[in-house]
This record gives sequence, structure tokens and C-alpha cells, in this order.
Amino acid sequence: MTDLSPPRDSAPVALAWLGHPFSVAALVLLVVNDQLLKAAFPGLVTGKLSDVAGLVIAPPLVAVLLTLVAPRLPVRAAVGVGLGLVGVGFAVVKSSGYAAAGASAIWSVVSGPSLVRADRTDLLTLPALLVAAWSWSRARREPVGRRSARLVRLLVLLPAAMFAVAATSPVHYPDAVQATVADGRLVAGFGTGYDSYASFANTWRLSADGGTTWRDPTGTEEEALRSRILPAAEPVRQGCSAAVPARCYRLASGRIRVEQSDDAGRTWRLAWEVTKAQRAVLIQQYQQPGRGGERVAGQELTVQDTDDGRHVVLVANGRDGFALRRADGVWERVGFAGAVVRNHPFEGRPPTLGGSTPADRGTDPLRAVLLGLALIATVLTVSGARAGRRAGIGSWLPGTLVGLGIPAVALLVAVWLDNSILATVELVAFLPLLVGVPLLALIPAWARGAPAQWTVEVFLAAALAAALAVLPLGGWLYGRPAYTWAAVLLALLASVPGLLLGWRAARLVGRPTATAATTDPPSPPLSIMSTG
Repeated sequence: MTDLSPPRDSAPVALAWLGHPFSVAALVLLVVNDQLLKAAFPGLVTGKLSDVAGLVIAPPLVAVLLTLVAPRLPVRAAVGVGLGLVGVGFAVVKSSGYAAAGASAIWSVVSGPSLVRADRTDLLTLPALLVAAWSWSRARREPVGRRSARLVRLLVLLPAAMFAVAATSPVHYPDAVQATVADGRLVAGFGTGYDSYASFANTWRLSADGGTTWRDPTGTEEEALRSRILPAAEPVRQGCSAAVPARCYRLASGRIRVEQSDDAGRTWRLAWEVTKAQRAVLIQQYQQPGRGGERVAGQELTVQDTDDGRHVVLVANGRDGFALRRADGVWERVGFAGAVVRNHPFEGRPPTLGGSTPADRGTDPLRAVLLGLALIATVLTVSGARAGRRAGIGSWLPGTLVGLGIPAVALLVAVWLDNSILATVELVAFLPLLVGVPLLALIPAWARGAPAQWTVEVFLAAALAAALAVLPLGGWLYGRPAYTWAAVLLALLASVPGLLLGWRAARLVGRPTATAATTDPPSPPLSIMSTG
């Protein structure tokens, strides 16, 4: 007999896959390994663990997102796309240096400095896809039927899985800590670390021509450096030219800034600096916002005289590498003195200065909150407009959308393009718009007797949008993603699942019922009986 029952909704089955114990275990392993174990125990095992966990959790995540975007997509198709896309993408990236470089570039644009390495040995972890497929075969037998269980997976597991897959483990950064002169040669010393900074140098670069060329030290030179430079006490933050004693240089505290004196230190003026705005961008790129950016600042300075009576200045600037004042007076950032640093997203070279990130990030939390509120207001407004239209109040749709557009555009322009105008007055002005417009959109459906279930689904859809938007907005506050425009784009994309759920909730709001005269079944015609 042909089964004429309607096809099962794909989302409950895909959510069951995401909530399977194996998927949840892979999610926990991925977060713990990337954020803790890799930094504490770098090596082959922790590197492969992330690949295994990612191959288990990524397919159900892709399947859930597909079923949210395309609710009518058969669940088998969503599962097939999830497994196939993850498997093929992983194989291509791990086997091709060009693909790995492209993936690194994409991840860096979205999330800040990131490194994806091509390593064919990682292909040995591909059988982990079989674990994902097996967990699907088990999960499909028990789709998530209860609405509360589905919402828990949407509001908790989905954001967590997106964070785990999108976030990368800490990048191994060099840290310029020493700038000195030894045996007539400039010495640039740096160490390496993850989130923590290097307290001393363990790698050196030498220059015998005033910083024009650099080289690694010989074994004997390195031994001498370890014995003579390593035990150095306080870093030297000021120095003068021996040939011209009145010319001195010093570091500004907490800045990438060098000041110059032409009167032996009585008065000082700016010699060279990375501006506050440029340094703010570097702080994000080097994943230092949460630490106050103390490692993106001048650490040590040295002055060396040249044979022609001029001088050069070498400055160690922590995560940004070294800066050099050449003998002709021109300043330049030289990275890590020509060293190619393994596992560093910029390979030891200084990233280009620029960007519009403000130096004063004091209003950034306010900006993130306002954008999050705007996304919640968008979900509620669209949901209310859709339900109002189904209830027969079509005029509310254009009105509420126009009412949403004005504050939304003003909000994005004012908050994200020029946060200097933000103050308590602006916040007070925005709040009535962000609260009042959604309420206006919801009132028509409530007036027509919208069921309580519709109200619950709409507000949970708004909560889902907020939960997903927290990931890029919260990460942006701590430097990942490093770029403001990327955080805005990701937050807008994150609101799509909530918008779709709020849109679908309108099915619970029926159109106006017809009159009883038109809905009652017709009475049978009266028969005329003849009597005789």
C-alpha cells in the first residue's frame, strides 16, 4: 500500500542528530582541545583530536542549518549534504596548499588571524565521518518530538556547535622582547607564546650593517647571547647616541610610540608612532583585547652609532615585532627581523596598518548590545507583520516594516559607522524604537486572538536570534572576529534562523473564520409530497 502520509518534518530529525551523545561529546572535545589542550600540550595528538571532533560535529551542524533555511528539504538530503560537504571540503583543504591558504584567508577575514595548514596525515582522521554517519543512523529513530526539547537544542546546542566549529585554537605568536647591541651588532631577541607573552628571548637575529640585513646567530654566538643577554634585568626604555649625546630616544608607556629629545632629555617630542586607532586594530589582530593590549607596545629600545657618524634605533614592540630607525632617519616596522615564524598568520611580517577601529573601545559593549536589540526587534517585527497579514490585517505589514527600517538604518549608521556620537541620550532615544516597533507589529495578531503557542514561538525565535548573534558580537569585543564589518555581517546572518522560525510561527494564526451561513452544511432540499 502506498504511504500517503505527509513527509516528516526534517528539523526534528536533524536536531536529534545534533543532540546525539556522540555529537555532544565531539562538541565538548573540540572546545576543550582547541581552547585548552592545544596550548598546554601542543603536538600530534591534540592536533588530530580537533580534526576527529570536527568531523563528527560538523555534519549534523550543517544538516540542522540546512533544515532551518530550507524546511521542505528531505532530511536524507540534508544529511547527505552535511556528510559530503564536510568530507570533501576537509579532504581538499588538507591535501592542497592553495586550498589551505584560501581557507586561512577566509577564516582570517571572518575571525581574525587564523591558520589552516595543509597536512595529508590529517586525512587519516576521515574515518571519523563514519562515527557521524553511525550516530545519524541511531538518532533518526528518535526524532525530537517535544517542542521544548527542540528549543533547547536550538538555543543551546546550535550556538555552541557554531562557536566550536568557527573558533580556532590560539595562534602561536612570537613576542619581541629585547633590543640591544652586542659586539658591534644589533641584536633583536624574541620568544614565543600563545595567550601568554614571552618573558625572555630564546631566538635572536643579528645585523652588522645597522639593520639593513639580518641573520641567525652561529652556535657560538647563540651561547654568548644566552649567557650575556638572557639574565638582563629591567628592559632598557631610553637611550642616547654616543656620537651625539644630546640626541636621545625613549618609549612611551603602553603605546607603540618613540619620543625624541635634542637637548639630552630636557624636552621631548614625537619621533615615530603607530597611532591609537592603528594600534587598536593591531590589538584585535593579535588577540589582545582582553589583556588590555600590553603586549602590543614598546618593550625595549637601543641606539647604535654607525661608522659615518649617524645612528640607528631598534625598538622591540612585543607582538608587533621590531621597529627600526635607519641611519637616514626613516622609521619602518621590520616584523621579526626577516625571520619566517612557523604557525604565525603573518609569518613574522608586520600586518599592514590601517582600518577605522576607534582607539577608545569604551562604547563597544554598548554598540554590541544595541545591535543585538535591533536584531531581536527585527525578528519580532517580521513575525508580527506576517501573523497580522494572515489574520487579515494586511495594512500592518508595510507600515511595520517601514517603521522597522527607519530606526534600524539609523541604528546601524550611528552605532557602527561612528560610535563617537553614542551617549546616554542616544541610548534613551533608541530604546523606544527597539521596544515600540515590535509591540506595534505584535498587537494585531493578539487582537485577533492569536494562540499562546504563537506568542511563545515568536519570542523564542527572537531569543534564538539573540543567542546566535552573541557569538560574533561577543567575540568581536575580545578580538575574534577582528574586523568590525565581519562582526556585523556574521550577526546579521546569525539572525536568519530566528527570522525563519518567527516567519513559520504565523501558521498558528488562522485567517478570519467565515460566517456560519457560509460554513454550515447546506440543508437537504424540501421535498414536495403530493397527497391524494
